[in-house]
Amino acid sequence: MQYKASFAMMAVTQFIQPVALFAGIFLLFERFGNVQGWTVFEIFMSYAIIGMCSAVAMCFARGFDVFATMIRTASFDRIMVRPRGTVLQVLGSGFDVKRIGHFLLSVIVLIIAIAGVDVQWDLARAIMLVNMVIGGSIIFAGVHMLEATAAFWTVDGLEFASIFTYGISQHAIYPLNIFPRGIIIFLMFIIPFGIVTYLPMQYLLGKIYGIGWLYAVMPLAGVLFILPCLLAWRVGVRRYSSAGS
Repeated sequence: MQYKASFAMMAVTQFIQPVALFAGIFLLFERFGNVQGWTVFEIFMSYAIIGMCSAVAMCFARGFDVFATMIRTASFDRIMVRPRGTVLQVLGSGFDVKRIGHFLLSVIVLIIAIAGVDVQWDLARAIMLVNMVIGGSIIFAGVHMLEATAAFWTVDGLEFASIFTYGISQHAIYPLNIFPRGIIIFLMFIIPFGIVTYLPMQYLLGKIYGIGWLYAVMPLAGVLFILPCLLAWRVGVRRYSSAGS
């Protein structure tokens, strides 16, 4: 905050950039009306949730997103000799607070979506909505951690990892039933955005029925995704032999 004008301009930029995708979704539905029975406001809700998850993860897991720089500059060597866990230190090495612009846009879109959908809100659905953001944020953070782990072997970051951070997030906006079986399996069992967005969204919008509290806590399954990510990270840390060796 020592550079308030710079922070404000960057936050505004982060607010404006996702508008292009938002406009694209709007124009798509202006032309076709619905996608596999999903209305524009239902997709807006999914867009808003994914947007909030991405913004939260990019803010608090920024250290993993730029971790390759630590490897190249030998900054990770200092982390290795400190009496704290490497995950905590990398998390604390950087916060992209300007992502608040993207988060605020997503909140605005969510308000518009809630006003446009016919949902009978209750406590379970309200908790589900919060858990969707929590679970999705954890999955995004886990993907960034896997991307950072690759730097132990490649030194530099791998550009194709953007497929799993930015590319997959674009797929997760839409209902999974419009995609081929391979993408559905990938988004349900490999990087499980479907568990934290698609299935809860279906219950939220009354497209499937079941025990409300079961769907309310389902998005927290995203916490399980972080476990193999942490395991991969530990393998990478053990493999690391410092920049000077």
